[in-house]
Amino acid sequence: MGIISVEQADHLYWLGRYTERVYTTLRIYFRSYDTMIDEMADSYEGFCNSIDIPNIYTSNEDFKRRYPFDTENPDSIISNLNRAYDNAVVLRDSISSEALSYIQLAVYEMNKAAVSSAPLIEMQQIMDHMLSFWGIIDDRIDSEQVRNIIKAGKRIERIDLYARLGALKEELVREVHRMIPRVERSGLSYDEKKLQLVKELVESSQLDYYRIVSIVETIL
Repeated sequence: MGIISVEQADHLYWLGRYTERVYTTLRIYFRSYDTMIDEMADSYEGFCNSIDIPNIYTSNEDFKRRYPFDTENPDSIISNLNRAYDNAVVLRDSISSEALSYIQLAVYEMNKAAVSSAPLIEMQQIMDHMLSFWGIIDDRIDSEQVRNIIKAGKRIERIDLYARLGALKEELVREVHRMIPRVERSGLSYDEKKLQLVKELVESSQLDYYRIVSIVETIL
């Protein structure tokens, strides 16, 4: 493909971020679902605080239903999935109809999960579709810049979420080392000093999670 416009680059970047946000938050939700069934306390409060979303929920049961499926909640998983779809639709010519189809399938499974008595089955399918989407991005997109912009967004989002959730140092180091070359080769305008600073922060003996989040969000 030819020169990438600023608007197209923005859509590619946010496609990467939203697909990663859906995948990682689903993984966390999936892991916590059974635990919350037996809990007396409301553990969702800590989750809301960690990823900096308003706690609008009244109980574990309310969280389990509304956090993934409430289309009126801008922080819900389905809202982020719909944003990923909106970006993918306008990028059909850049990412291929096949890549778009996996986002469409994820939306379909999310709508099924919303009315299912066993939503984890459909949620597993959504995560599988996200993985297939990323695989198609590697296999079918010829433009290295397009791939790098999507993956720069994906890696930045993952580091942001992992730091908010207090991930292990090894996980953050691995993701930062994956992010840096993607950002450098994306063709996007970025702050080289902040790119190196986030590397130093995750390699520090004492992790400052708050600072990692604040720096990674301002690299581009």
